[in-house]
Amino acid sequence: MLDKKERDTMVPLWPSLRAVLPPKVPTRQTRPTSWSYQTLKPLLLQAGELTPIEKAERRVLVLANPGHGLEKMQASAAMYLGMLLLLPGEWAPSHRHTPNAVRMIVEGEGAYTTVDGEKCPMSRGDLILTPTGLWHEHGHDGTEPVVWLDVLDLPLLYYMEASYHLNGKRQAVKPGRGDRAWTRAGVVPTPVFQRSDKRYPMLRYPWVDTRAALLSLASDQPYLECVQVTYVNPETGEDAENILGFYALMLKPGQSLRLPTRSPAQVFHQIEGRAQITVDGVGQTFTLAEADTCCAPGYTEVTLKNLSADQPAFLFLADESPLPRKLGVYEVRA
Repeated sequence: MLDKKERDTMVPLWPSLRAVLPPKVPTRQTRPTSWSYQTLKPLLLQAGELTPIEKAERRVLVLANPGHGLEKMQASAAMYLGMLLLLPGEWAPSHRHTPNAVRMIVEGEGAYTTVDGEKCPMSRGDLILTPTGLWHEHGHDGTEPVVWLDVLDLPLLYYMEASYHLNGKRQAVKPGRGDRAWTRAGVVPTPVFQRSDKRYPMLRYPWVDTRAALLSLASDQPYLECVQVTYVNPETGEDAENILGFYALMLKPGQSLRLPTRSPAQVFHQIEGRAQITVDGVGQTFTLAEADTCCAPGYTEVTLKNLSADQPAFLFLADESPLPRKLGVYEVRA
């Protein structure tokens, strides 16, 4: 006979086998969910009035997916989303942490993020990386509130018991910016024939450049059904960060685009225009105005529709694809 200690450390597999290895499609807690910026913004501004940055450190409203439970503060299995407010004159202290993060700027001018000594100005639609282990802080020299969308792989790092942060002192700003040195596809800086050995050579991806790339692609290849670019490391061509993937997509006026059924969950954030996002098979449709955000679970087909007949629509996408590619479990289903 087993004693209590032995019984408390063993469990039979067969009653739960199909719960952990279900047929054909994984068990998913991520639900199709949307978040309206017009609902979020007044709450953020109210938080700004009630909570000084000194008490909050980071003033954030988390976009939580109800399928995972609000207390878990996650949008999908591996993605955390949060809307952060920074007011004029504020400074969010320097720290670093194990989760990778990016900032998609939603509204406002005059703020910046300093990452590993590089000062990255913030404008609407810019993507700024704060990769794992790099010191970063936020400041605001402008006159209007600035809001951005945080995307982190925090749920995965927390699940792995690898999530923590360290506080640091204010950074000294170094000369030079990656978004000025790596400015054109196909050419990289090679002073005296030396390539950069930085793991993250480019930290800021200006929206003005990304938007121009999408428009140029649409003009040069008008037959393309999907006008899309990926944010990559300009030295290696690999994903900009190593766990989550980031993309920008343009919908032509009036266009409907059916995306393939892929294994990772994905997030859609409207930068310009209005779009309708339909999660097929689940029967849910979201209408996104500028700065709205929604999430679709993996293994579902998604259809995007530009609601304007005469203007393009631009979306930022984030997904969980880099890690499953490394693990060999990334799928695209017909």
